[in-house]
Amino acid sequence: MSIYFVKNKGWRYDFNLLGIRHTETWFKTKKEAQRAESQKREELLNPPLIHTTKTDVGFLELVNLRLDNVKAYNSAAYYRDYCYMAKRWFARWGKLDCKDITSSMIEKFVLTRHKVSSHTANMEIRYLRATFNFGKKRKLIDFNPVDGLAFLPVDKRIKYVPPVEDIEKIIRVADPGTQDYLITICDTMARVSEVNNLCWNDVNLTNRYVILYTRKKRGGHLTPRKVPMTLRLFEILSKRNAARDPKRPWVFWHRYFDSKAGVWKEAPYKDRKLIMRSLCNKAGVQYFRFHALRHAGASIMDNNQVPIGTIQRILGHENRSTTEIYLHNLGNSEVEAMMILERGMQASHTNSHTDSHTETKRVYVETT
Repeated sequence: MSIYFVKNKGWRYDFNLLGIRHTETWFKTKKEAQRAESQKREELLNPPLIHTTKTDVGFLELVNLRLDNVKAYNSAAYYRDYCYMAKRWFARWGKLDCKDITSSMIEKFVLTRHKVSSHTANMEIRYLRATFNFGKKRKLIDFNPVDGLAFLPVDKRIKYVPPVEDIEKIIRVADPGTQDYLITICDTMARVSEVNNLCWNDVNLTNRYVILYTRKKRGGHLTPRKVPMTLRLFEILSKRNAARDPKRPWVFWHRYFDSKAGVWKEAPYKDRKLIMRSLCNKAGVQYFRFHALRHAGASIMDNNQVPIGTIQRILGHENRSTTEIYLHNLGNSEVEAMMILERGMQASHTNSHTDSHTETKRVYVETT
């Protein structure tokens, strides 16, 4: 009998399960003893699952998981940069587990990359730190060897912003299709990737605005913004829209030969890096890239007292501090401050000259 009563003590349960005796004593009532026995049997027959957390994984596996995540949540350019760096990481640490990669190994690698440039080394730090942090959030690892590794100092210089005259020169020497492309970038202050992905569904000729999309937002979300058209841009897009093939959804596209597939394809541009160097040489101006057109547009607006909040929305920046980097004009307050300095210096020089003349005159009178 598993439940029984002992005089002057109380109720108890006593049973054997899988050759092991289990007992608990002195319950006030039989029901309490029965309930306790039933609960004990349930625990023994159905033990709770013990969840174990994996605290290490192969570095190659971690990077591949991170690449899948970047591809899903970030821009194509960000993914392309990640793949480029991951190939170097694989060559060094592809056969190691994450726990075998130490902070000193990371630092040695970063210093090697520093020979290229500080910017390159800091990019490696940023992407490696993000990779290990991704593993920590997924509970695959519990240590980030990049933590505590400081960014290398960077020599910052004023970014070259081409004058409007030089921008117009390169537009004039370009072919008609490229002229439309450059003017679209200039007159929307868009990122190149945003213009490359611009489709006719995003062009509203009735209300005269275009919708640009970016993934350069927190969380990697594809975020739209409306940018009004200039008259020049409206005329260009109206003309292209009238002549377009309805089967092709893109505003700007090209036909190219895919050597891997062995076929000709039609698609929007991915990048057009070489064209700006060619156009700058042809126009006889200092070399600049597409991104400089955004800086030039922002500086023109700032010089004409457009509020920084408006410029920020047009550029598609999340933070005002990012927009401020694009403003290369000397502000009125700085100019006025230097004028005050100049007047102060002149006044001091005048007073000093007057005092010197008075002292000379006094000495002359005394000697005579």
